[in-house]
Amino acid sequence: MNRSLSEFSEKGLGIYTSSESIRMVFLGFSAGLPHPLLFATLTLWLASAEVKISEITMFGWVGIIYAIKFLWAPMLDRLRLPGLTNMIGQRRSWMLLTQMLILLGLVFMSFLRPEHDLIYLAYLSILVAFASASQDVAIDAYRIEIAESKFQAVLAASYQLGYRVSALTSGAGALYMASFYDWALTYQVMSMFMLVGIITVILIPESSKQAEQNNTKGWLKKTLVEPFAEFFKRNGYWSLFLLMFIAVYRVSDLIIGIAANPFYADLGFNLSEIATVTKVFGFTITIIGAIVGGLSVARYGIGRLLILSSILLTATNLFFLFLNNAGPSLSALVLTISADNFALGFSGTVFIAFLSSLTSRDFTASQYALFTSVMFLPGITLSGFSGLIIESSGWATLFIYSALLGIPSILCSFLIVRKGWKEQ
Repeated sequence: MNRSLSEFSEKGLGIYTSSESIRMVFLGFSAGLPHPLLFATLTLWLASAEVKISEITMFGWVGIIYAIKFLWAPMLDRLRLPGLTNMIGQRRSWMLLTQMLILLGLVFMSFLRPEHDLIYLAYLSILVAFASASQDVAIDAYRIEIAESKFQAVLAASYQLGYRVSALTSGAGALYMASFYDWALTYQVMSMFMLVGIITVILIPESSKQAEQNNTKGWLKKTLVEPFAEFFKRNGYWSLFLLMFIAVYRVSDLIIGIAANPFYADLGFNLSEIATVTKVFGFTITIIGAIVGGLSVARYGIGRLLILSSILLTATNLFFLFLNNAGPSLSALVLTISADNFALGFSGTVFIAFLSSLTSRDFTASQYALFTSVMFLPGITLSGFSGLIIESSGWATLFIYSALLGIPSILCSFLIVRKGWKEQ
């Protein structure tokens, strides 16, 4: 039988075998599956249908759904689903509903042809993104509620493991499958992997926190005002600087993300090479980075690692400029993916721990959704214009811009660590 986190020291790999950690692996798998099918994998499907790069990158704006999820996240804290919430609880009921919507949405996407149904593909992408973002809200709240702050980096690393395995499935797995069959069958098969999340939610226990009834007096105030008012009251004027740092942290990474797969294809790499190096090999490197990040936070704390992660995210973008100059060289691709994916895994774990430390346990879904929304919105908004930059100035210009956009994150991280913040 799996032991709980409380039975482990915060040091050592054994902590990753706790029941809470294992739950997060499977929930991470469910959370990670839709993302490539909406972005990285989808961009190659669109490119194979000869959709223009400027139109492909505009699909990155679908990601804005993830960036505004804080608008409806409070509902997931308090709104009960008739019948279902009484049966399995607040967090699990929302996870189950959103997983079913994702599965159905991906199936419907498979019947469309980008060259003829691009607008309908966009509408379905928005629907799946809405369900996926809502699932993220419920899972994040569940994660924060099942363990205390000192274990959040460990749960974050476990979550990333599941997330990356899933991204490997719907990333590399989808590309391999599309190279042998077709995109319609690929999306139909990928949709069935959502059953992993559905079965997991049915089997795991509900978090210990009890959701409040939706007929509470002053429910609207408690749902839409208090979660955000509490954060600003607790941190004062410093709240604005914290939010600014969160907003700029991943801009340099996100602006490249939507264009990465078309970039590899444009250089001359085929689907199998892209899948093997960027997905399979990249997955391994990302997991190594995530595990190193989790153990480092447990040993050294968040502060100094926050600075290091900001530097890594910015500096590794320059490897794409190196790859652009090297051309279709597999060794250059491996080096670029090694640097970029280690930085993503390491910084992802560190930053999740940082955001969790800012989150009040009275408003877990609402506040964490606010933070992740602020983190994604600027980068995703800018990424939609990356195709226009590429068409007018070339790939090199995009990579230089992305590196420069990482400098504010580095400067902010120094100030954040110097002043400190109030952990919850």
